[in-house]
Amino acid sequence: MAIQPDHWIRERALKDKMIEPFVENLTREGVVSYGLSSYGYDARVADEFKIFTNIDSAVVDPKNFTSNSFVDRKTDVCIIPPNSFVLARTVEYFRIPRDTLVICLGKSTYARCGIIVNVTPLEPEWEGHVTLEFSNTTPLPAKIYANEGACQFLFLKGESVCETSYRDRKGKYQGQTGVTLPKVEKQSA
Repeated sequence: MAIQPDHWIRERALKDKMIEPFVENLTREGVVSYGLSSYGYDARVADEFKIFTNIDSAVVDPKNFTSNSFVDRKTDVCIIPPNSFVLARTVEYFRIPRDTLVICLGKSTYARCGIIVNVTPLEPEWEGHVTLEFSNTTPLPAKIYANEGACQFLFLKGESVCETSYRDRKGKYQGQTGVTLPKVEKQSA
């Protein structure tokens, strides 16, 4: 697998709508940077946040996750409580080519403040808004800025096309919009 350069990302974004909306240049002045970089794309966080709360003393269970563990906010600046986390989504909608796997890394600006961004890989032929998880590892409240850079996506092109894509498998997060909570498929009877 080879990492793809800026011109490949630009061509796929404009021709195949791989990234919408697409920002052709890295925007940096006065903001956490976003847009096309040398070997990646820095995506923005939207203004929709789900802030984790322990008000009901719920147990965090990925097989039976309850939305009442979150407080919803639509805001330009989200405050993450100390030692907690927030779910959000990208501004950009992604459509991943069948021969491509996408890896996400957090922005160093946030990492240097103790804010970690986690996203699992975007598989071949997955599409949707990417759900982002911001963890505040500090004992202090931390800020996330909507419509600014959140993470960088790296595009790895396979040597050949995969046999079975995420779309072929009818993946449970296919076509997601908004901030999407964890899902576990029910067992067949």
